Amino acid sequence: MSRRVLAAALIGSLSLTLMSGLPAAAADSGHSVRLLGEQIVPNGLVFDGTTVGGLSSIDYDPRTGQYVFICDDRSALQPARFYTAKFDVTAHGPGPVTFTGTRPLLRPDGTTYPPLAKNDQSQPQNMRTVDPEELRVDPWSGDYFWSQEGERNATTLIDPSLREAKRDGRYVRDLPIPANEKITPEAGPRQNLVLEGLTFAGLGSLVVSSVEGPLLQDGPDATTEHGALNRLTMQSRFGRVLAQYAYPEEPVFAAPKPPGGFATTGVSSILAADPVDPTRFLVMERSFVTGAGNKIRIYEIDTLGATNVLNVPSLSAGGVKPVRKRLLTDLGTLGLSTVDNVEGMTWGPRLPGGERTLLLISDNNFAPTQVTQLVALAVR
Repeated sequence: MSRRVLAAALIGSLSLTLMSGLPAAAADSGHSVRLLGEQIVPNGLVFDGTTVGGLSSIDYDPRTGQYVFICDDRSALQPARFYTAKFDVTAHGPGPVTFTGTRPLLRPDGTTYPPLAKNDQSQPQNMRTVDPEELRVDPWSGDYFWSQEGERNATTLIDPSLREAKRDGRYVRDLPIPANEKITPEAGPRQNLVLEGLTFAGLGSLVVSSVEGPLLQDGPDATTEHGALNRLTMQSRFGRVLAQYAYPEEPVFAAPKPPGGFATTGVSSILAADPVDPTRFLVMERSFVTGAGNKIRIYEIDTLGATNVLNVPSLSAGGVKPVRKRLLTDLGTLGLSTVDNVEGMTWGPRLPGGERTLLLISDNNFAPTQVTQLVALAVR
């Protein structure tokens, strides 16, 4: 049987599981989490002519034994890009981070993406400016799949995207996204609450993505009084969209001080809890409130039994069953030196005692008051 035929058979089997909600036996979810340690990458570090910062995701590359970070620089400082790096992870935490390479992400014609100020609205969607957010290493090919948020403002509408790139940054293709995630004047994702989370599931046969906040048609954004319903999308690695599920986002954790200050919350990363199981994931909710700081919580979720909302026009009408979730950890309880703008996560090596390591990275927004923070947790 050819690899593609085998993949199609696997996807078909997984699709039946997704659509029917008939599970295999649920795994024990009695986890405990502890902090192993952290490393701080110096602010303003220059590597290969680029400014290291804005690291919005982290993933392990088994082909090299190194890690890959995407940078959310919208080509304002240097072209939109990714980095590779190496560091050890032991029971004492992560070792020093050594950057080993960087390459720009390229458009179909081989050029770099323009900054927002030089965006050309007459160009095709895949040639316009990008806002990179999460990158995953394809377990089959070693290529890079990455998400970007697009743009919504008074003069510019750019759809978000899921793209595949070669390991040197060359463009391969766009995966289709659901119609409800495309940006129109009246519907679709809110500004800066678009496609962030991205992971592989089902042994690499499925691509799972998440929007950061609720779509305009799905109801109001989260406040201190109420949460919101976001969408998770599951699709074949070949493109076909299979299902969507409602994810119940928490209310904003505190009121801003002074009143009227900035407050936001949303899903910044998603990660398969197990490489085989297409139903269980870790979801990172990242929040910031003026006067209160950051709150980063990681939840374990289960899609079994949740309503497939792919063809539901609006989640605000009610009548849908969201995914089940339980708190895995709140970073504010672990004894970190600071809880910064953590946005990415990936599994690291197992420890000798059998615990899994979970690695997190923060996006410093290229700001002198923030840090690029690499955190290692042990999960039992």
